[in-house]
Amino acid sequence: MRIYTKKGDQGHTRLLGGNKVPKSHVRVEAYGTVDELNATIAHLHDLLKAEGFDENQIVFLQQLIKELFNLGSLLATGENYRGKSVDWDDKTVERIEKHIDEMDEQLPPLRNFILPGGHELISYCHICRTVCRRAERRMVALDLAEEVDPRHLKYLNRLSDYFFTLARFISSHLGIEEEKWEL
Repeated sequence: MRIYTKKGDQGHTRLLGGNKVPKSHVRVEAYGTVDELNATIAHLHDLLKAEGFDENQIVFLQQLIKELFNLGSLLATGENYRGKSVDWDDKTVERIEKHIDEMDEQLPPLRNFILPGGHELISYCHICRTVCRRAERRMVALDLAEEVDPRHLKYLNRLSDYFFTLARFISSHLGIEEEKWEL
């Protein structure tokens, strides 16, 4: 099987199920941004693994990568698709919240806005957070055109909270003081 088909050379692609749409279609933007998010998470996963960071977070990031791949496939599915579909577990958001809560219990209370940065790992968590927010905005735009499962929107919203908390958790773990935002 060749990697290139030349079928997209004119600016169109086919959704799962065969619907032909422009590559700028709101649905393609949504699943493309989820794919971008997935790549940034994979990079963070690899950075944390190379640093020998908390195994629970590394395993959880791997789980997120798989879930986001599933979400991307759901978003890439056209209206007429009748093939195999991915089941979406209602418990996915609860698992994210559990990880947030476990990290948050070990952190000082948040009383100010904080600036991203202080270490490569912290900065990369914020990159994941902002790409996640963009994926969420793309999915909201899709929802205005075609109904999106509200669980998917909730998932991305909570996932960005996870990356914010993970940045704080890494900062604390590394002994790096968070820089407070002040006017």
